[in-house]
Amino acid sequence: MRDAFADEITKLAAQDERVVLLSGDIGNRMFDKFKAGAPDRFYNCGVAEANMMSVAAGLGLCGLRPVVYTITPFTTTRCFEQIRVDACYHRSPVIIVGTGSGLSYATLGPTHHSLEDIAILRTLPGMTVFCPCDAMEVRAGLRAALKQDNPVYIRLGKKGEPVIHPDIPNITLGKSYTIRQGSDLCLLSTGNTMPLALEAADALAAQGVSVRVESVHTVKPLDTVMLAEVFSRYKVVAVIEEHGVIGGLYGAVAEWRGTQSFPARLAHFGTEDRFYHRVGSQAQLRESSGLTRDGIVEGLLKAAA
Repeated sequence: MRDAFADEITKLAAQDERVVLLSGDIGNRMFDKFKAGAPDRFYNCGVAEANMMSVAAGLGLCGLRPVVYTITPFTTTRCFEQIRVDACYHRSPVIIVGTGSGLSYATLGPTHHSLEDIAILRTLPGMTVFCPCDAMEVRAGLRAALKQDNPVYIRLGKKGEPVIHPDIPNITLGKSYTIRQGSDLCLLSTGNTMPLALEAADALAAQGVSVRVESVHTVKPLDTVMLAEVFSRYKVVAVIEEHGVIGGLYGAVAEWRGTQSFPARLAHFGTEDRFYHRVGSQAQLRESSGLTRDGIVEGLLKAAA
């Protein structure tokens, strides 16, 4: 995802002289082409992320389109006050890009895990939260974000994620995208868990269970039209995300469902409400929370029983 972001932001900057890229001292080689084409619109702000966010907010209020990029915990939790007061309060059109979200940096320990970022950022008035499932959605979402007049958070994985869309999809922020149709159960996936959702859907299909898969790339604003449709149509609706059980897509859907009267069951597959003190790979930490193909299949069949 991050390579697709670097390539797309370089192309967009060539088309729009308002685009400015601010980096928290990472990805410098990755942005060589950007710097070559727009050397006066790239700023390495160092490991001073809170200051970088305030600078970006000011640039946005001056008519520019600032894009902030660094590792997710350091562009979200580390500078939450500046996002809240400088970007959101003033409705500055800052695009906040977090790379290595969820457990993508699993081997670096809890300081580099980001399992609360969706929860905290979606509480902010005026903030759009976008979690692409692959490189194609990264490109589409970045184009859409630059057309917004409010802050946008883009939650990236790391690199090497499978490509889900054959081409750049025509997506709209706030409207989910149907990846696969199905008649028995519905899976709502956001971000880098889409390959896992499709694996689970394939495994269930082999057992005669037809599963619909939705890419809920925008957690805020939530696609309540789609939610009303799937909750009225399916026996079980399940959320799959590499985020904590509190406040992510599951939390957003549960909040909405609390105002409704649909009989469908709501299930969740994500990370637990804890820190992962034992360092391991992304796959190992996912497995410890049951965020696996087999765990999802078992949980869905149990919920549907």
